[in-house]
Amino acid sequence: MKRDMELVRKILFSIEEEYDGESLYCLRVDGYDKITVAEHCKMLYEHGLINEFIPIQADNGPVIVFYVGNMTWDGYDLLEKIREDTVWNKTKDVITQKGLPMVVDVIKDVASGVISAIVEGAIKGTGC
Repeated sequence: MKRDMELVRKILFSIEEEYDGESLYCLRVDGYDKITVAEHCKMLYEHGLINEFIPIQADNGPVIVFYVGNMTWDGYDLLEKIREDTVWNKTKDVITQKGLPMVVDVIKDVASGVISAIVEGAIKGTGC
């Protein structure tokens, strides 16, 4: 299975919207099957972007059901950086054009650069 950063972003949005203090049962994301979502939630947990991932499997087989917790501070920081579609799309464009790896640390760095450029342009546009 390939890691899908679009799905990662959608999972973070879903957790933000749905988490209410209790673990989320079998988080669903439109267009993705349960196993793919579960595996990506596991990756988010292993990378420290969500604080809980509890899979329930039958005899070490595929995940039958799973629970996820809320985002961590780092998870919220990542989501804030890539929340806006314009920043997300520009970030992906820069990563692709420069041949960079689509990994969380690079996404954070490039998104920060995109945001800085937008802020700089906004400041210059105000005549300050």
